[in-house]
Amino acid sequence: MANQNTLPLYEKIWVKHTCSRAMDSLILLLLLVLLGYRVFSHDHYSFPWFVALLCESWFTLTWVTTISTKWTPARTITHLDRLFLRIGELPQVDLFVTTADPMLEPPIITINTVLSLLALDYPSNKLACYVSDDGCSPLTFYALVEATKFAKLWIPFCKKYNVQVRAPFRYFSEEATANNIDLPEFEQEWFKMKEEYGQLSRKIQNAAQKLNPCPLVGEYAVFSKIQLRNHPTIIKVIWENKEGLSDGVPQLIYVSREKRPQRPHHYKAGAMNVLTRVSGLMTNAPFILNVDCDMYVNNPKIALHALCILLDSKGEKEVAFVQCPQRFYDAVKDDAYGNQLVALPMYIGGGFAGLQGIIYAGTNCFHRRKVIYGLSPDHDVQNAKKDFGFINGTLSEKKTIQIFGGSKGFVESANHALEEMTFSPNENLFKSLDLEAASEVASCDYEYSTAWGKQVGWLYGSTSEDVLTGLEMHTKGWRSEVCSPDPMAFMGCSPQDNLGQMAQHKRWSSGLVDIFLSSHCPIFGTLFGKLQFRECLAYIWITNWALRSVPEICYALLPAYCIITNSSFLPNKEPGMWIPTIVFVMYNIATLSEYLISGLSARAWWNNQRMGRITTMTSCFFGFLDILLKRLRISDTVFEITKKDQPSCGDENVGRFTFNESPIFVPGTTILLIQLIALVTTWRGWQRLVKNEPRYGLGEVFCSAYVVVCYLPFLKGLFWKGKYGVPLSTIFKATVLAFLFVRVCGK
Repeated sequence: MANQNTLPLYEKIWVKHTCSRAMDSLILLLLLVLLGYRVFSHDHYSFPWFVALLCESWFTLTWVTTISTKWTPARTITHLDRLFLRIGELPQVDLFVTTADPMLEPPIITINTVLSLLALDYPSNKLACYVSDDGCSPLTFYALVEATKFAKLWIPFCKKYNVQVRAPFRYFSEEATANNIDLPEFEQEWFKMKEEYGQLSRKIQNAAQKLNPCPLVGEYAVFSKIQLRNHPTIIKVIWENKEGLSDGVPQLIYVSREKRPQRPHHYKAGAMNVLTRVSGLMTNAPFILNVDCDMYVNNPKIALHALCILLDSKGEKEVAFVQCPQRFYDAVKDDAYGNQLVALPMYIGGGFAGLQGIIYAGTNCFHRRKVIYGLSPDHDVQNAKKDFGFINGTLSEKKTIQIFGGSKGFVESANHALEEMTFSPNENLFKSLDLEAASEVASCDYEYSTAWGKQVGWLYGSTSEDVLTGLEMHTKGWRSEVCSPDPMAFMGCSPQDNLGQMAQHKRWSSGLVDIFLSSHCPIFGTLFGKLQFRECLAYIWITNWALRSVPEICYALLPAYCIITNSSFLPNKEPGMWIPTIVFVMYNIATLSEYLISGLSARAWWNNQRMGRITTMTSCFFGFLDILLKRLRISDTVFEITKKDQPSCGDENVGRFTFNESPIFVPGTTILLIQLIALVTTWRGWQRLVKNEPRYGLGEVFCSAYVVVCYLPFLKGLFWKGKYGVPLSTIFKATVLAFLFVRVCGK
């Protein structure tokens, strides 16, 4: 029998999707045949034929990266029973929560996330929760102070009765079921906890209705003369576990970094770097968990599961971070907006896991602090000390300041982190931090002429700072792992309308293509770094979302162009016509089977296919334009916060498209109008005839009709009023563009 101390703490299980592999390979083969047919069909050479060749070449390259990513999927299994046999004492974990706007990210959601983190199945004296408030809101601080009072009751209740869902707003919802309900003592305490949480919710809701949540005196006096983008650092230790109790309330620290109008603050990446430095001075845990303010803990043992990977004898040397999948509790029926991310992580995410590792998704992730500080996997401690300014145990002050900044206290903590030593701050640090250390490391000038955002911490230069930071770790040779225990580790809220979903995709696509066009391009990571080739292809797949919008728009307009000009881009009246037909059928069968296997409905599959076309040709296209303007130095990108809110129950309009006067709706409305013009042209026979007969065929008409079906929400919006109708200004702009297109086709 094997020694328990030598057994791995986690295992990687390779998943065989034989049917999916076969269908994907067949689609690739057909795409290559189609390209060959176009190249060698000299008699069909024309402008639409050439455009179709270019677009299909792009689709084929994209499909190659897709197959490579999906080809060897894997999943991990952790062994909690072996963890406690392997290690004598659990390490410290710092918990980071980020919020930026109390209107878009209501404090009631933030405090539920914080409460679920404080109630983790983990020794309380080993946890410290840091909340970054980039909105510098007294309401958020007030909510956290009140939540701490509730936490003193909530945490013992959760651990006493082994509560599974430890975000109270979900636990007390209708969906949650209470175990131990038959115990009289439990029932009495359950009703008491529900009443306490109700009072907490009412306090926060009432405070949110006021200009100031409470009198700005005492602890709140620092908020009396602040401006959103012009204020000093505010750090408050809301709760300190002074006795070091393992079953008490973990430490809770509020952080609002300094902001000045003339200084860049680098959005979420800047906030994360400030939390890293502040926590390095206070607790300096070797591991960091970061979550968005809406991602509550759904599995209270998740920290233990993640440590099985990070503390494993192999994972300790190779794994930089452990990423948990994103799941959502407020799913709209049949995923009407295509944003629930169920099938995609199962196939693409599983594929990433079988390569060098999953991408860093910006939330639900456990990090090694030493990796955040820029350490490479092939560096031992001595090399690390030399690289970071430590020579023979003494400080090289000039080099250290260039890397970490001028705080001696932080440099000392970084030294301990790189050597993986326990760091114990002095007893009075909590009291003096606001005036001394924190005002320095959280100031907007601290990072000037240092490596922060370049080599150390979360990297700057993209609104997708998460993917960029993870890519840099993989380029150094680190691996990452997926941790998806049962039940799911974290649950969050997704955009409740298409406006939020489209804004989210615009931010993602612009940030991702910005990475591809930068010096951090994954191709360079393979050529000059240690990014594995197939991992590079996987990163190319994800960073090219915005670039796909151009060939997709061109391909969507081709059938309308051919109908109006009486030309063709598809083979017709010959055996070649079956190639694109079979590709279309096989692709839809393959994707439909993936959704059905994932437990989703056929309607959910269609909604995702439809939204995939809409977001690519609208949100991703604007993301592409944003980066184009940035590269031309005409304008800079802006980090748009996605609205987070608790779902409304019983709303009959959930799932319907809403519109506003944003230019993001102009491309979609234009494409729809052009397709309608083409179909009317076919019906009325207005196209120019060649030898008294049309040259286009049924394929072009079908493709045009298919695009109209994909844009059915826009078609309905043309006839509705209010927020469910397309604004007249958008219709006017789209009409002008549509008629310009027809005019160009007529020349």
